[in-house]
Amino acid sequence: MSFTRSLWQPYVFYGVIAALGMSTAFVPCGATVARWFVRRRGLAAGIASAGGNLGAFALAPFAQLLVSNLGWRWAYVIFGTAILVVLNVLAPLLKRDPETMGLAPDGEASRSSVSAGVPATRDYTVPQALRSRAFWVLLALFTATWIPVFNPLVHLVPLARGLGIEAMLAATLVSALGMAAIAGRVGLGTLSDRVGRRPALALGLVLHVAAFLGFAAAGSLPGLYVAAILFGFSYGAIGALFPAVVADFFGRGHAGVLVGLLFAMSGSMSAWGPLGAGFIYDRTGSYGPAWVASAALNVAALGLLHWARPPWRLEHLSLEEA
Repeated sequence: MSFTRSLWQPYVFYGVIAALGMSTAFVPCGATVARWFVRRRGLAAGIASAGGNLGAFALAPFAQLLVSNLGWRWAYVIFGTAILVVLNVLAPLLKRDPETMGLAPDGEASRSSVSAGVPATRDYTVPQALRSRAFWVLLALFTATWIPVFNPLVHLVPLARGLGIEAMLAATLVSALGMAAIAGRVGLGTLSDRVGRRPALALGLVLHVAAFLGFAAAGSLPGLYVAAILFGFSYGAIGALFPAVVADFFGRGHAGVLVGLLFAMSGSMSAWGPLGAGFIYDRTGSYGPAWVASAALNVAALGLLHWARPPWRLEHLSLEEA
């Protein structure tokens, strides 16, 4: 990015190279946490994924400081170098699963998931998962959730500016959203270990619906803050719970490729949400219909969650009926 001279170059650097880099960071980290933890998988996933929001919140002022003093080109050089060094220092510390170190999940020497009070699951290969109804229900659920998920991140500041809110105050809405996401990842992650992944995810989706309707109704800065905090909390929680749900459904053995496959297929649809919201605004002069459509997609996700069941549980019920 420091050598950018033409408009097409950021599309390549961000749309292709950075996208590959982000995917090779987020998916392996999420899958690794899912393999290492069973009893407190939700909390572990929440803490690990909260790093992304914390980094965005903490490093943004530092980035602005570098840009102001050294220029944006040198800021890119410094951040790129730091990422190269830090990731390569930390990457060797990641171990694929506890078995490679002679341990069981949760870092214990012998306690199994059954004795820990967690239902035993078998590991599904990719072909086996693809043949299950659960995979396609989860894919539809993730897709309905991801399509509108970036709408606030892209359109919240323009929405606030359209209401006459000055630029600096409008930008603080994104900061509030990011901080709430940290609380959501840890809070609902912990809750999911106590009440189950599906109830916690359902709560996150309900909060998503409330947040989108709040954006549609908000006419002032306080209302936007409430909606942004609600959305941030639920957005962070849902993002943390998805990898844990995949491991719950299909086991730990192939969690990495299954998380990657589901995220690649459903996450790619998220590009259409901001485009659609922008199209609606250009045609109607209002973001209202876009927020209502976003809420409707999350209602659909709630319905899909109601039908989502782990394939091993369905197989167990079939055997009992037989």
